[in-house]
Amino acid sequence: MAINLNPFTWWNGATIGTWFGLRGKTRVGEDGLGNVYYQGGKDTAGNPRRWVIYDGANDASRVAPEWLAWLQHTIDDVPDRALPPVRQWQKPALANMTGTPHAYRPSGALEKGGNRVSATGDYEAWSPDA
Repeated sequence: MAINLNPFTWWNGATIGTWFGLRGKTRVGEDGLGNVYYQGGKDTAGNPRRWVIYDGANDASRVAPEWLAWLQHTIDDVPDRALPPVRQWQKPALANMTGTPHAYRPSGALEKGGNRVSATGDYEAWSPDA
């Protein structure tokens, strides 16, 4: 029997305390990954407070760059109105792939066989006997 731990564990999404805290806040948008963004109230500097509620695991690398700019007050209005349209050549943002099979592995990495290009003649490996 599975227990829904989502209301009590922050790593599985928004806790019940977060949902209560969002009462009275304005939903301002949603990104392509399903994350929902809210705004409401003021911080100590007088700036509006902003939140993201992740769709799935809480991973900050899953916030689209344009929405990250909005969360950090780099742009004042939501990205749909504040930024120019996406260009045809732009690729969509990717989450952090570290620890997954899609992670970047340079030549010489053990996962790619461990062989790398030989060093040129200007390199000499250190040896304790030398």
